[in-house]
Amino acid sequence: MEHVSTDRLLDDLKAVVNDAEELLKATAGQAGEKLTEARSRAEASVRAARKRMSDLQGDLMGQTKEVADQADAYVRKNPWQAVGVAVATGVILGLIIGRR
Repeated sequence: MEHVSTDRLLDDLKAVVNDAEELLKATAGQAGEKLTEARSRAEASVRAARKRMSDLQGDLMGQTKEVADQADAYVRKNPWQAVGVAVATGVILGLIIGRR
């Protein structure tokens, strides 16, 4: 469940960053001290957000690999238990699907 919410957060953050970049492009030709200052701050914020997104994606990839490695190690250490869990899951899913 946390993975889904993290993916959603990343998607939302990407959308905000893309919208901010579009806004920066749209106002590129406009002048003024306050606008230039605001654009500068916005550009810095967009760069920081892109870096955080990249870091978060890297962390998620590392965590995913770690969980997969742990699952693989468990299955190799306990093959019959893994087969039993797979069979039980199949039976339960079969019963649920069969009721429909």
